[in-house]
Amino acid sequence: MKKNITTYFSVIFGLLLLGIGLYLVKTIIEPQGIMRSLPYVCVGLGCGIFGHGMGNVISSSALKKHPDICKQIKIEKLDERNITIGNHAKAKAYNMMLFIFGALILTFALMGIDMVATLLLVFAYLFIVGYGIYYRYKFDKEL
Repeated sequence: MKKNITTYFSVIFGLLLLGIGLYLVKTIIEPQGIMRSLPYVCVGLGCGIFGHGMGNVISSSALKKHPDICKQIKIEKLDERNITIGNHAKAKAYNMMLFIFGALILTFALMGIDMVATLLLVFAYLFIVGYGIYYRYKFDKEL
């Protein structure tokens, strides 16, 4: 029941955010500062949250009529093979992301992009690498 309420709440919140964004786009004549992008961020987030919530509502209503399919989906989600495949795919994506982020940071630095943007990318890169090192160390101790 709780999941159903949060799903409907996300649909309502997404529509509300979408409406606020569209209202701001139409009413602000000459936006300055943060108001240049805030309406469009609200529209984008509203559409995403609404779509995700509505997808969950439709999915749960379709699965209520077919409990056998619901049971099969639950089994596939908890299958060790599928979990291992998903973790392996994430590891491959992480390895590729490290090289892509590094190349992007180097490219931004050589192009002379604003220092703030370059430093934000560097800090995000270092955070991700530090996070990976932390969990590598943690899992090495456990296993």
